[in-house]
Amino acid sequence: IRSALKYPVQLYGTARVRNFGPRKLKAVRQAMIDDGRCRTNINRLIHWVRRVFQWGVENEHVPPDVYAALVAVPSLKAGRSEAVESEAVRPVDEPTVNATLPHLPRIVAAMVQLQLLTGARPGEITSMRPIDITFGTDGVWTYRPATHKTQHRGKERRIFLGPKSQAILRPFLDREPEADYFSPSEAEAERNAKRRKNRKSPMTPSQAARSATAGYGRVVGKRYLKDSYGRAISRACKAAGIPKWSSNQLRHSQATIIRERNSVF
Repeated sequence: IRSALKYPVQLYGTARVRNFGPRKLKAVRQAMIDDGRCRTNINRLIHWVRRVFQWGVENEHVPPDVYAALVAVPSLKAGRSEAVESEAVRPVDEPTVNATLPHLPRIVAAMVQLQLLTGARPGEITSMRPIDITFGTDGVWTYRPATHKTQHRGKERRIFLGPKSQAILRPFLDREPEADYFSPSEAEAERNAKRRKNRKSPMTPSQAARSATAGYGRVVGKRYLKDSYGRAISRACKAAGIPKWSSNQLRHSQATIIRERNSVF
């Protein structure tokens, strides 16, 4: 929302919202185009600008006809605007993933392997909890994410975990029912322990005092988010000296594997 509102604020400052109409919205859109944003991203940001005005109407801060006029501005169509097109998400090949794994924290490596096997979305992997998994007696576990992309349409999302996925998840089963399986604080603790173990020189008293100080250093979140998960992969790619790839590509990799498997039959 901040990214979306940055443009109307820069162009029109604190002008009265009742004076904001389709022409101004198109000027905001043009500013996004001039900024080099891709077409799909611009459409998404314009959608959020409209949503803000919709909220204003709902709470009687904005006249209803203002929002109704903004709805008349259509989305940018592919190939029919100045906006650049985003590149299609390509699958990442398994050798590239395998080259990245040694440079990832143990916990993030498990997340990557699990996502590659299941084809789950990044957010579905980062939010996985014991309470969301049914341990079936038929040898298959079923993961039902608490929130998912099509939830607002009343659809249920089920991700099946076979023997390989279960083997990856098994070391993390000692969690409270509503705790996240994959904890960044645990990954940070393991990283620090590894650094201490590999340390050549003894720790000075001042360094020991800093390590024992609560809250010292960077703040570690309670759970991985899509962005922090992606940053961990980016750092590992850099350490491995390979081209950067994203967690969303793993979902496309699994789709490619399924298509190739089905083509055999």
